[in-house]
Amino acid sequence: MKNSSKAVARRTISPSDLLKFKLVGDPQVSPDGSRVCFVVKKIGKKNDPQTSLWMVDSDSRRPRQFTRGIKDSQPRWSPDGSQLAFVSSREHKPPQVHLMDVAGGEARTLTDLPEGVIAQLRWSPNGKQLAIIYRQTAAGFTREAERDRKKSGASTPPRQTDSLWYRLDGDGYFLDARFQLLLVDAVSGEHRVLYDRDTLGAISFDFSPDGRRIVVSTNRDKQAMVKPWKDELRIIDIKSGRSRAVPNMPAGPKSNVCWSPDGRWLAYAGRLGRDGSYSVENLELFVCDARRGNARSLTAKQDYCLLAVSIGDAGEAEFAPWLAFSPDSSRLLTRIGHHGAMQLASLPVGGGKITFHTTGEHDQSFGNIASNGRISMLRGSASTLAEVFLGVIEKGRLKTRQLSRLNRSQFSQLDVARPTSHWVTSADGHRFQAWVMQPPRARSGRKYPAVIQVHGGPHAQYGYGFFHEFQVLAAAGYMVIYSNPRGSKGYGRDHCAAIHGDWGGDDWVDIQALTKFTQQLAGVQPERVAIMGGSYGGYMTNWAIGHSQQYKAAITDRCVSNLVSMSGNSDFPLEPDVYFPGNGWDRPEERWRQSPIAYFGNVSTPTLVIHSEGDLRCNIEQGEQVFSALQLRGVPSRMVRYPSTTSHGMSRMGPADLRIDRLEEILDWFKNWL
Repeated sequence: MKNSSKAVARRTISPSDLLKFKLVGDPQVSPDGSRVCFVVKKIGKKNDPQTSLWMVDSDSRRPRQFTRGIKDSQPRWSPDGSQLAFVSSREHKPPQVHLMDVAGGEARTLTDLPEGVIAQLRWSPNGKQLAIIYRQTAAGFTREAERDRKKSGASTPPRQTDSLWYRLDGDGYFLDARFQLLLVDAVSGEHRVLYDRDTLGAISFDFSPDGRRIVVSTNRDKQAMVKPWKDELRIIDIKSGRSRAVPNMPAGPKSNVCWSPDGRWLAYAGRLGRDGSYSVENLELFVCDARRGNARSLTAKQDYCLLAVSIGDAGEAEFAPWLAFSPDSSRLLTRIGHHGAMQLASLPVGGGKITFHTTGEHDQSFGNIASNGRISMLRGSASTLAEVFLGVIEKGRLKTRQLSRLNRSQFSQLDVARPTSHWVTSADGHRFQAWVMQPPRARSGRKYPAVIQVHGGPHAQYGYGFFHEFQVLAAAGYMVIYSNPRGSKGYGRDHCAAIHGDWGGDDWVDIQALTKFTQQLAGVQPERVAIMGGSYGGYMTNWAIGHSQQYKAAITDRCVSNLVSMSGNSDFPLEPDVYFPGNGWDRPEERWRQSPIAYFGNVSTPTLVIHSEGDLRCNIEQGEQVFSALQLRGVPSRMVRYPSTTSHGMSRMGPADLRIDRLEEILDWFKNWL
């Protein structure tokens, strides 16, 4: 009998494949563990990002679209599993909390809040209320105010603030508006402000199991932005609204607080001392008595960081820890980034050795835990987009079941590159991890030009997450080399702290070793090696071409070039003598020494400069300084400026057409110069 089926001809990936991706996120398992609701993001016909809620039964494994909105997010199950609360912007109205019966029907708008942002959402244990973190849009900058100005011909008003904390990349200018904790009636939608004393906005919270109290992690200091050690845990009585500080707590940042199911313990991510979340020190897992405090670190003697996050471009990098109590309150579960992979681990509440429940080369994130111990999660790899899984710990190992395959059809048509892991030894004997991604149709014996990619942060890590950009470069015939040099997370405290206040030191030693490693690879043309990177990766690209003539071409994206000027123009200003020595006004010498622009008299490498005018993290003047120096010195160069509506995360979360344009600019530059 003849086989009538025909094999599907595979093709290499292209920039426009971005338009076909279905990105899954925020998985939430029902209280009984029988189904999972999650968010699906796709690109609409008019270049608009659309998000809707999908549902999948744990037995059928057949996901179906649950809501018909195009801006639905943050699904949260009611305690009895009969309803879903979620945030939605419908009919061009401000975001509101909506409710929908799980059995089906139409969504009901619960709240009627002024225009603003709803950042977090959680049900009370009895299902009668919801608590939300909400920030009202600054007066004069709402959509209604903008429409009124257009009608009257009035100018946009000035932005006014008395605080150092008034903007955030990707969030924009919120000025003096701050997040508040609101309590919302689950039937009427009426709300009241439960807590509004936080001066920074990085509030996390959780209900007590009896539903009578809420614990918040908060900073009430007037200079909270530069005093992260003033974070505290406060317990709010829901009936009276009065709050009290959890006693006997150490100074240091505190986030992601959660209450144990038995009501006895509070857990949070933090560290001792004056460093904030952005630090070379490990972010640790703390637990304390809910009444008496006396916090202790469960991971202080174990060299892992809760903020070791793998970077990819198939979604916004979430620089936040994840932790949760087991249903019986005996253990704390957390996500650990280690050697490029994201793993599930846990520790006894009373202290002890960390147990890893997963291994392997994958990128994982976790949602919530059902009463029977089932864990909602996402899992992907360097060659596959993340999909929804359901896991349960059995005999110390996480047993998983895949529930979605939304990208299977598309990827069955693609010839995808698969990286291999290597360890590189620097000139001083230090070893670090690197990956080599060959063109998917590479021929044995043939040599290819190579592109060295340097990640941002720098205190993050490359790993096993999906990188569309890397796949596009490999498909175009380039060897793609990426690594975790000193300064990266995921390899212990000392590996990360090696560049504390000293960029261009040990990190550059490692990048030189990586360059030599690349040139010696059997499949690489050693004279045709380029370097590129974004954010800190742009810094290192700038540093490399100012200190070496061996790169054939370079691309610096949303870069850092001048640490003196960046001291005051970033959304996170560089404080005096905290991370970098000196300051940006009367002691700039050490910061200037570490500024790549100081060495641009040596640059001859053809360089493409990419930057977003709306970048609040690395101001566009950082890229402008690079481009001006290159042009004035006659070095082949080109600058691509993306509009003020894009941010520092444009390559991950920007408009699809501009992301595709960026990839095509990269391909054109390397085609011309590499």
